[in-house]
Amino acid sequence: MKLALWQTRGFPADKAANLAALDRTAAAAAAAGAALLICPECWLCGYNIGSAVTALAEDRAGPSSGRIGEIARTHRIAIAYGYAERDEQLGCLYNAAQVIGPDGAPLAHYRKVHLFGPDERAAYRAGGCFEPPFELMGVRFGLLICYDVEFPEAVRALKLLGAQAILIPTALTDEYSAVARLIVPARSLESQVFIAYCNRAGVENGMRFLGGSCLSSVDGEITAAAGRTEALIIGELDVGLCETTARVFPYLADRRPELYQPLARVART
Repeated sequence: MKLALWQTRGFPADKAANLAALDRTAAAAAAAGAALLICPECWLCGYNIGSAVTALAEDRAGPSSGRIGEIARTHRIAIAYGYAERDEQLGCLYNAAQVIGPDGAPLAHYRKVHLFGPDERAAYRAGGCFEPPFELMGVRFGLLICYDVEFPEAVRALKLLGAQAILIPTALTDEYSAVARLIVPARSLESQVFIAYCNRAGVENGMRFLGGSCLSSVDGEITAAAGRTEALIIGELDVGLCETTARVFPYLADRRPELYQPLARVART
């Protein structure tokens, strides 16, 4: 199964321009044989847009999701994208990701549980749970967003829920290059899960993004990677590797969960 990771600078605060670019990119990804296209964190509205996020946020079934469904259906490709979700009932915003299937219908939705820094915490409410994996073409996918992957418990939790691969829209800046270079492949290896890590590129309102989008395999190897500029990269998942690699790195089989309970009881400081 092929995945396409779209590393883009996008059009901050211009949803119409982002949707038009998505149509073109989805066509290119489908032509390259990809079954799923992944967009970065807050791709729809922009990441570093300040108070404008309030006006640009949408319900998960809002007009942009409908347009993305049309694009997915036209090109017969699933699309995972980050956006600012408005929850009218709760009266708050979430940093969220949604997956639309190749038939145009929603497949999965997730709200970021680990918010990063004061700006995110001021704009969004943290999600309250990890969502169960969804299935596409026989592969079970989980969803996380950016900072979530830096917590080994988050990746392990999705693996234990049955995920074989995890999609991670992100907005990683220059000073955190170790995340893409070291942490992402380590998470793949230690939890025996593929990770598609899709970052932003360029500069957005003074914030410079690293690029470095990548697909990491269950053996900890990076099988597809982007540089610093805009790119559409294609990687392949071979879930048959999971069983082979688990014999070499038997971390899941050798776990001692009965010893780990204090990790969940430690109070936050």
